[in-house]
Amino acid sequence: MKNMCRTNNHTSLLPESCNGHQLNHCKTVSCVNFGSTDTEHYVLQRNNPNKPILVCRECGAFPPIINNHDVIAEVMRLKQQQNSGLPACSHPDCENFGLPVLTHRHLYHAFGFSGDRQRYRCKCCQATFVDRWSGFNAKNQTQQKLLAMLFTGYSVRDICRRLSLNPKSFYDQLSHIASRCRRQLAMFDARLCKHSAHLSLASDISELQPKSDNGVQWIASCEARSGYVLAQDINYQATDPDSRSEHHDPYTNGTRFMAPPAARLAIVPTPKPLALLARIDAIYREVMSRPNLEDPLSDKARLNYPTKGCLIRPQYTVYAHYMHLQEMLEDNEELAIYMPQEPLLRSACISVFRERVKNKTIHPVYVETDPDWEHGQTAGKIDIVLMGWWRDRWAFTRHGDISKGICHLGGEKDNEAKWLAIAHHDVITDYQQRFQDQFSQLINEPRRKLRPGGLLPLMDIYRAWHNLCHQDKSGLTPAQKVGLICAPLTLEQLLS
Repeated sequence: MKNMCRTNNHTSLLPESCNGHQLNHCKTVSCVNFGSTDTEHYVLQRNNPNKPILVCRECGAFPPIINNHDVIAEVMRLKQQQNSGLPACSHPDCENFGLPVLTHRHLYHAFGFSGDRQRYRCKCCQATFVDRWSGFNAKNQTQQKLLAMLFTGYSVRDICRRLSLNPKSFYDQLSHIASRCRRQLAMFDARLCKHSAHLSLASDISELQPKSDNGVQWIASCEARSGYVLAQDINYQATDPDSRSEHHDPYTNGTRFMAPPAARLAIVPTPKPLALLARIDAIYREVMSRPNLEDPLSDKARLNYPTKGCLIRPQYTVYAHYMHLQEMLEDNEELAIYMPQEPLLRSACISVFRERVKNKTIHPVYVETDPDWEHGQTAGKIDIVLMGWWRDRWAFTRHGDISKGICHLGGEKDNEAKWLAIAHHDVITDYQQRFQDQFSQLINEPRRKLRPGGLLPLMDIYRAWHNLCHQDKSGLTPAQKVGLICAPLTLEQLLS
């Protein structure tokens, strides 16, 4: 990693843009300064040096400032993690470096075989490489048994004993399985993105290990109708960076890496209201009390910092998550993104898709419901309420004592009945909850709480299994629902 360097704040009100990306601007869609990067439209408040705030001269909005270079660096990290193990050009000076063959076939030639594995040659630098996962999988049966026991709740120790593996071999096998799963998913992900001109996504962010308080946040997005998980990321890096910072300084490159924070006074949480409107209002009050309203960790009284690896400030991972989705969906014409009431998701989505928000080709929508709400119900009487400091325009409907509320963050009006009927993020929330229920023993293992890196391969495996193998009550997998496959994949096919 490059040494941390500070931007000259005397010549620029905003942090330096990176590759044409400037993510610091007014994020109030109805404001005339929305998306503007003209420094004359803003005032910089630095009353607290550790908390610089950009204030819009027109509407008074105060979005926190973010380092553009760190967001782009985080995008690269997420890409490398997702493409890890996939066949690609490995020449660092080549323009095809890191671009997988599976999704960029036009950049490579098939160039014979190495044993039973396919060899490729890069059209740009002429370097050759082998797809190590294209040949026969001699460990298929062992890996099937390993996954079967892992999915049915066996501990790592029991699996190692039954399969005559030592712990290192177990984790090596898990990494190999994860690489094969990423290889399978790369093709299906690319196909879905290429042929989905109109797409609805559901996003959610939650704690990866809720009982550990280790600060690892899990952001995931899926196709809203089928539940096909398109991307998932966590704000954790398994390797240690050169430097970390306790305080977030967006004018310093490398500030996304968190140092273990100092202890803070614990605030006794207030009971959550039962009524939906009151719950939404309470969330607005809660996020306004954060030191950084785009950082869910900024108000944590206690953080059990991982003993290995490094935490990344959540806002950088979430912004990078949506930037990666934007690249994947470059052929998309109309996009809807449903999300819970979390200002970090809102800000990241609006900033990354800023031009599409202006062109009204994207529909970011807050969705909050009572637990017993049945998705797909036609909206009854609709009540409009302006809520929070931003005066967000919420639409509420109810059936009996059960309510649902939506807020179109792009400013669209007069179409509330449609969004009340179709908008939901339950599929991605349920996916995250099922993962935690399925592997609760492994997730909550005492040593795992401070070493979350061991869960990364498991997350890739679970996403592949969920998309390609897991059948719902109708007997269909998410990949079948979006027309990517005709029948569920077996574990043998998944690992072949």
